Amino acid sequence: MLHTTVGDLLDNQAVRYGEREAVVYPERDLRWSYRDFQKKCDLAAKGLMNLGIEKGEHLAIWTTNHPEWLITQFATGKMGAVMVTVNTNYRTRELEYLLRQSDAETLILMEEYKGASYTDMLYEICPELAHSTPGNLQSKRLPRLKNVILLGEKRKPGMYLWKDLLAMGRYMTDKELIQRQSSLHPDDVINMQYTSGTTGFPKGVMLTHNNIVNNAYHIAACMELTAEDRMCIPVPFFHCFGCVLGTMACMTVGAVMVPVIQFDPLQVLQTVERERCTALHGVPTMFIAELNHPEFHRFDLSTLRTGIMAGSNCPMEVMKKVIEEMGASEITIAYGQTESSPVISQTRTDDPIERRVSTVGKKLPHVEVKVIDPATGEEVAAGLQGELCTRGYHVMKGYYRQPEATRQTIDEEGWLHTGDLAAMDEKGYLRITGRLKDMIIRGGENIYPREIEEFLYTHPKIQDVQVVGVPDKKYGEEVMAFIQTGEGEALTLDEVRSFCEGRVARYKIPRYIKTVDTYPMTASGKVQKYKLREMAMEELGLKETAK
Repeated sequence: MLHTTVGDLLDNQAVRYGEREAVVYPERDLRWSYRDFQKKCDLAAKGLMNLGIEKGEHLAIWTTNHPEWLITQFATGKMGAVMVTVNTNYRTRELEYLLRQSDAETLILMEEYKGASYTDMLYEICPELAHSTPGNLQSKRLPRLKNVILLGEKRKPGMYLWKDLLAMGRYMTDKELIQRQSSLHPDDVINMQYTSGTTGFPKGVMLTHNNIVNNAYHIAACMELTAEDRMCIPVPFFHCFGCVLGTMACMTVGAVMVPVIQFDPLQVLQTVERERCTALHGVPTMFIAELNHPEFHRFDLSTLRTGIMAGSNCPMEVMKKVIEEMGASEITIAYGQTESSPVISQTRTDDPIERRVSTVGKKLPHVEVKVIDPATGEEVAAGLQGELCTRGYHVMKGYYRQPEATRQTIDEEGWLHTGDLAAMDEKGYLRITGRLKDMIIRGGENIYPREIEEFLYTHPKIQDVQVVGVPDKKYGEEVMAFIQTGEGEALTLDEVRSFCEGRVARYKIPRYIKTVDTYPMTASGKVQKYKLREMAMEELGLKETAK
């Protein structure tokens, strides 16, 4: 176990690896050594301090895998601000909710993504910004937000530019940063990720230095990652997959980070070949897109050895192709959730392929797991299904400003109740068999039905709505909405999609809708969502995806 902060980890690795490469962005023709990267993080950390950001204050970041995201991750790790990660697919409703609920004082954002203007969305929910001087925002809807920092060259009303932040850093001394950094403790919260839980809207998962540094260290060990490795990271940084299994795992062993700014299968293949990458991360849909790219066979991927596939179930044929055609013979499968920093279990590099697709591996070192009967709380025998629980250094500090939700998730003995159904064999290998909660996982993205339901309730024609996940070959699951309309009202799929467009992330927009008069109910009046799912599968001619 490592007893250190994110900032101290970077400093130690800069001493140890000095002029060896730490970060490579082929798209930007950018190469930084560990020493270079340390200096850039120090300057940004001092800029944040000069901006008046104190230890423990919240800084949200809304951008794809840009170099500034990576710098911010380790700069906040040095000066103690809590980095709040924002999903790049968010739209106005979700952004406002996150900024309000997280009490974010500062927001770093890019200008646009996939044709959606981030700055226009921010001006929409925060109109006062257009008439503010940078650093002095007074917003009615976002009363805590004071600073907005734009990644770009063109100035926008009320916003600093990234270069302004770096200029501010030059007016702070190294001594001031050292003093701030030395005041941090490994058990301090340093990262906050929003995830959909068993009830309500997304919750802010508070993760400490200790949580993410040690989880990353043991993830790297399962992959047998070393300072000789070069990891291609096309998964988004705003997920734990990107910023713990990816960047932090590399940092713990001195490996080279080779991020892809925005996932594109051709870009990934070019990056692996050009940079001689030895490790590659991705959700199954990413690997499928790479394998099926028409130019796949012209790339030399012979350097690939390891990596992680996670986020949803891995089909056997995909794993075989990744091993045989990509050459990643030691690729691993990881399982967990944001609340566990995130990895609970992982396969090992020498596990046979059958284990790597039929199970999610064994628990990480220093992690406890048990499978319990949800009704009694008693541990079940090997091979029997129950709820998976875990305890250890990796369990989150809690949900931000939601103590009751925290108590419902972490019991008095410190066990995190995952809400996932699992079975564990005699050798400790876990198999995920289902979910107690109604969470939909679409292409690695967690979707909580109630959030979509609450939003769709605001449509004037919708009287009631129930959202379920239905099987999908490409994404694992898709969203389906069963809608009851007002008397005499009719509603089409296009109307629903148009209503959602620009207001919720695209991956949350229902792919299917069905209008109904009634829902299947229990005797006590609860909607039986599993019956809705069965109805949907029969009507749409869908089959259950492999577990």
